[in-house]
Amino acid sequence: MLSIRLLLFALLATTGCGHALAQDTGAPPSRLADLLGSDADPEFRRALSPRAFVFPDDHGPHPEFRNEWWYLTGNLDDAAGQRFGFELTIFRFALAPAAPESASAWRTNQVYIAHLAVTDAENEEFYVAQRYSRGAVGLAGAQSDPLRVWIDDWELSQTESGSWRLRAADDAIGIDLEVTAMKPPVLNGINGLSQKSADPGNASYYYSMTRMQTEGRVQIGDLDYKVSGLSWLDREWSTSALAAEQVGWDWFALQFDDDTELMLYGLRLNDGRWDPASAGTFVDAAGNAMHLTAGDFEIEVLDTWASPEGGEYPSRWQLRVPQAGLDVSVSPVISDQELFTTVRYWEGAVDVAGQHEERPIKGRGYVELTGYAGD
Repeated sequence: MLSIRLLLFALLATTGCGHALAQDTGAPPSRLADLLGSDADPEFRRALSPRAFVFPDDHGPHPEFRNEWWYLTGNLDDAAGQRFGFELTIFRFALAPAAPESASAWRTNQVYIAHLAVTDAENEEFYVAQRYSRGAVGLAGAQSDPLRVWIDDWELSQTESGSWRLRAADDAIGIDLEVTAMKPPVLNGINGLSQKSADPGNASYYYSMTRMQTEGRVQIGDLDYKVSGLSWLDREWSTSALAAEQVGWDWFALQFDDDTELMLYGLRLNDGRWDPASAGTFVDAAGNAMHLTAGDFEIEVLDTWASPEGGEYPSRWQLRVPQAGLDVSVSPVISDQELFTTVRYWEGAVDVAGQHEERPIKGRGYVELTGYAGD
């Protein structure tokens, strides 16, 4: 398996930037477990204890940590009721704790990778694009004031009104969306420190914006759709997040029609068991967060989907959170929402139905599944 350093140098050593569908990169997919493991230069900072979060500053970059991401997903509809899901993720990876000394403006220790995916539910089509670049000469980067994170012309940026604009397009798909937070940021874990294993430092600083009103356009081929709906932002930064015995995770971000939200992640060990560090957050209608430990919830897999490229993913679930009075089923809007990018994983739009405090609820969300492909 390629290490993060070898993988990214293979992508970037000969060019300043690039963009392609993942199948065109020439590099085999890696596992997130390899990219986020604990083998990192000790000069990087680590998430060891809770910290004070400061907004809007913490929406911006934290270059003293090795890895970081801005992760946006959402479910959107046009006026005719046609359903779309989207994902726009920008990853920042540091190859070394400091930039190399060089007279060349092209030298940098920062690499950026972005994934764009669109689910066309009505036509049962799933589209993926990827870009990657070194963080030099303006090709890619991140800043806090005003907020802007970009690779080429793909970007997340703050508008004059304080909302965020998402713009990304490739040959087949594109999005141009404005997202506005309807609730304040939610700190996951213990005051924002999200422990991923028993090992000190295998943790991230992690917050979410769980309900963001979204308006704009989705483009598929020559068709352009005016859409609206809800999005979810996940922000994490760390230097290592997974232990050697962990293979991946199942992550759920669900928005219910009673204005509550649920985030859960089940960390899977190599033998298939759930790691005790698995956790989650329930957010009530007023925006108050309830931290959930592994013993506070149950993830029951009800069905599976076999990828045509090998590997089998869970494909339908029952989630139970007795402490929050939740018992819901989760189903993908289409089965095949697998991404073949620098990392191979499944990330897709889902529907939710069940009960909250003995009252019927429905909802939508996104699920991410890593470590199932056997790469």
